[in-house]
Amino acid sequence: MHGNRFWMQPEEPNRELLKRITWPLLRRVAAYARPYWGRTAGLLITILAGTALSLVTPLIFRELIDHAIPKGDVRELDLLALALLAVPVLGAVFGVLENTLTTIIGSGVIYDLRVALYSHLQRMSLRFFTHNKTGELMSRMNNDVMGAQTAISSTLVDILTNIVTVVATLLVMLALNWRLTLMGLVVLPFFALIARRLGKTLRAVARRQMEESARMSALMQETLNISGLLLVKLFGRHEVEVGRFRKRAEEMRRISVRQSTAGARFFALMGMVGSVGTALVYLVGGHLAIRGVFTIGTIVAFSSYLGQLYGPLRSLAGAPVSFAQSMVSFERVFEVLDLPRDIEEKDNPRVLPSVNGALVFEHVSFDYTATGEDIRLSTVKRVARPDTVGGIFSGTATPQQAEPSSVGQARSKALHDVSFEAAPGQLVALVGASGAGKTTVSYLIPRLYDPTEGRVVLDGIDLRDLSLDSLSSAVGMVMQESYLFHDTLRANLLFARPDATLQQMDDACEAANIASFIRGLPDGYDTLVGERGYRLSGGEKQRVAIARVVLKDPRILVLDEATSHLDSESETLVQEALARVMKGRTSIVIAHRLSTILAADTILVLDRGSIVERGTHEELLGAGGTYSRLFESQFHAGS
Repeated sequence: MHGNRFWMQPEEPNRELLKRITWPLLRRVAAYARPYWGRTAGLLITILAGTALSLVTPLIFRELIDHAIPKGDVRELDLLALALLAVPVLGAVFGVLENTLTTIIGSGVIYDLRVALYSHLQRMSLRFFTHNKTGELMSRMNNDVMGAQTAISSTLVDILTNIVTVVATLLVMLALNWRLTLMGLVVLPFFALIARRLGKTLRAVARRQMEESARMSALMQETLNISGLLLVKLFGRHEVEVGRFRKRAEEMRRISVRQSTAGARFFALMGMVGSVGTALVYLVGGHLAIRGVFTIGTIVAFSSYLGQLYGPLRSLAGAPVSFAQSMVSFERVFEVLDLPRDIEEKDNPRVLPSVNGALVFEHVSFDYTATGEDIRLSTVKRVARPDTVGGIFSGTATPQQAEPSSVGQARSKALHDVSFEAAPGQLVALVGASGAGKTTVSYLIPRLYDPTEGRVVLDGIDLRDLSLDSLSSAVGMVMQESYLFHDTLRANLLFARPDATLQQMDDACEAANIASFIRGLPDGYDTLVGERGYRLSGGEKQRVAIARVVLKDPRILVLDEATSHLDSESETLVQEALARVMKGRTSIVIAHRLSTILAADTILVLDRGSIVERGTHEELLGAGGTYSRLFESQFHAGS
């Protein structure tokens, strides 16, 4: 990656990836299964019944060989034949019941886990999403959660079934002949040795595969969305990006081959050890049968039980491997759930029954680098390029950077000791050079971030004391780049107010100067806007965003005017819409146009994160300071 983009570097495999499964992790997984204990008990009963049924068939064979056929007992022969037919039928019934219960339990647990994960991510701050790639988060939501479902629905059930089968089969085998049973178990230490030797390798490969899958998802998400795809095409980077993807795909292929090869070696060695045990049993058992110690039917039954024993034993020998691999998925999901939320809601937050709109900043300072606890995913470490100023946000700097000259806006703190008041219904304009801290001020109002120092107060209450839902309903924002979902105009408008009537939507669109445009569309409100609203022009998309905010009807408006890149006609329509929308509301506007400056009750001039001047347009012009120079170079020249 080049330029000022974040780039990501994979961590080298380390011992942490091979850590043993801990009891806290197991207890946490079990906590998600606790609501399904009733069905789990039913599953256990079904497994016991199915296992008991599978032990009947060898005994039927013994009776056929030793008694029914040699004695010519036709009645017993008929009954045993019917039993051989009934056993698989009942086994199929128990199998279907077991599969149904397993699916219900597994799907329920994963439903709870997926909802918890999505809810947690929805409550994460903007800082979290600027530190982590969306594609990696999608991988955690999809691939890792599905891996966790496999652990619940398959791995754990298989382990439980195998334990029950091994114990029950051993009891029956001991009842038949304890010497042959011991002979069959002589190979058990070799099962454990093989599992131990290959276990760590398979688990490390499994985690590596998940990490590479997450990175591939991140790359695809970045370069296959509309904005990324446009960038690739405009800069002619097709071959480069395909090359990057090819490297990721090659790494995935290499890991898959390694995993498959290790797994094949594991099961091949297990099979060979099992064959040695079977041969020993037939050798010793054959000699004992020749001596008349027991019958041929007993050997046949014993050999059948031996097959039923070695299969589960092989699985149980590899259980630590498969279990550890499946637990990797839970570990990765829990890593996200355990990430701290730096925008927290108090246990008993205050709710504003009505909002007047008095907004106050009291000695507010903010530092983007003061992140507190780490909120980055552990699979990668991010390294800021040396030429990055703050990585993402204008006006921020990395701690290692030297203090810049007075000409630029780079600095250690985005805001420093900012204080101002906006009375209900007032329009406060923020002006200043790019990177001066205007957008940072706007982000603090809806609590996209919290101040590092000082506080922001709404109607006399610290924003941190308010419920997030109460604050959200009081504040509306129109950003520079308005985002629309790949859905209909109706769905995008109702996102702000799901219970809005058609008349209320019409009124909001009239206020935003977009109603006549929508009426002229063949499908009206049911028109699809496309990915990120790309089927609309910039001005149309911006007016839809304004209509959405009008429909929300907040008392406080935060507007980062996006008119500087619009054509004259679109700019006029948007400005007219904004003028109507701001009436009667407290408005904090990042000003890009002279009309907003002239209408402002108070103008705040920011420079290097501090308010250096404040007043009306006439007062600031008369002062002949920073605002006067900005006005002459930026606003007056663009008027």
